[in-house]
Amino acid sequence: MHNHERFEEADHLFSTPIELFDIIISNPPYFKIPIDDKRAKVAKAVVNGHPNIYAIFMALSAKLLKENGSLIFITPRSYAAGGYFKAFREYFFQLIDLEKAHLFVSRKETFGKDKVLQETVIIKGVKRRIREPYVTISSSAGLKDLGNPFIKTFPKKDIIDLNTKERILYLPTTDLEENVLEILKNWTGTLTKYNIQISTGPVVAFRAADYIRDSVETEIGAAAPLIWLHNVKQMDLEWPVPKPRKGQFILVADKSAPLLIPNKNYVLLRRFSSKDDKSRLVAAPYFCDDIKSDFIGVENKVNYIYRKNGRLYRNEMVGLCALLNSKLFDTYFRIFNGNVNVSATELRQMALPPMEILKEIGDSLILSNDFSVEHINRTINEYFQPVQAS
Repeated sequence: MHNHERFEEADHLFSTPIELFDIIISNPPYFKIPIDDKRAKVAKAVVNGHPNIYAIFMALSAKLLKENGSLIFITPRSYAAGGYFKAFREYFFQLIDLEKAHLFVSRKETFGKDKVLQETVIIKGVKRRIREPYVTISSSAGLKDLGNPFIKTFPKKDIIDLNTKERILYLPTTDLEENVLEILKNWTGTLTKYNIQISTGPVVAFRAADYIRDSVETEIGAAAPLIWLHNVKQMDLEWPVPKPRKGQFILVADKSAPLLIPNKNYVLLRRFSSKDDKSRLVAAPYFCDDIKSDFIGVENKVNYIYRKNGRLYRNEMVGLCALLNSKLFDTYFRIFNGNVNVSATELRQMALPPMEILKEIGDSLILSNDFSVEHINRTINEYFQPVQAS
């Protein structure tokens, strides 16, 4: 709570003078706080949803710097994107000119003993009105190779554009990532532009326990399929796959109606990846004709992509699903997302190629009848040709 009054935009006649600093170096604590926490309330200018305490430390430090003062922070990189940190990014980067960033790209090596499942970043920034045009980004897997980092310099406008709505911080660390970022910056499509929406599965297992069943024991139509995270594989929906406490059916009843969605075509996407997953994005097409049911249930750890007023056509589904599962898109996603979460908010804003190309990719894969990851990557690369890292 100390110095909390610095979050007020304007000083007044009775303001208490506060000492400002030439340099601030910090490794703040990392934990989420409730939105009604007194620390969140005084930092409302940078809070959106359930904030992480480290972002409040960073924002307050930015206010406590003298003009031309410097700060250095080591934190998770989760603030680089996502709705929870949007207000923070706007606040922080309006005050601080990013000079350097060092990214620890391994989720295991840097703080493995602490079980930190997100990448860690060190940033150096300066509080100044006139911005430098370039930023230096270095990277290492962990501490062992810290003395031999990969270093690149980028135009700042390519790393964080304060004129965009989301103000995402991109942290490319290889030649391939730089090339992929350049490819996707030329795409102008989004899910919203294509009249496609993404939502989070409404079935929260412990709250819906009374309706979840291991098997259909009643008449047809009285239970619907329930899709869990483990059912979603790359380009393949495996259902049913029985697991303890993960029943594959949900009752269709008046009280469970708010938990059900219409049985129509969807792209299903895992909301979380494990530390052992090769790809951060795992998506599968769901074809409504494959299961005879009026409804389906989608568990809360799965996102579903759909066209609200209409339907997703087969080639649209397969093309979009292939892109999400591709090495190209996974590389792009990792440039700004360093944790295990796949946010619907982030995906709504992510750039997409023209819908005509997505349909072409879908038609090509359907015709080949080969939905392997290897074939998907070859097909995607034929269209967009990312340059491999040297």
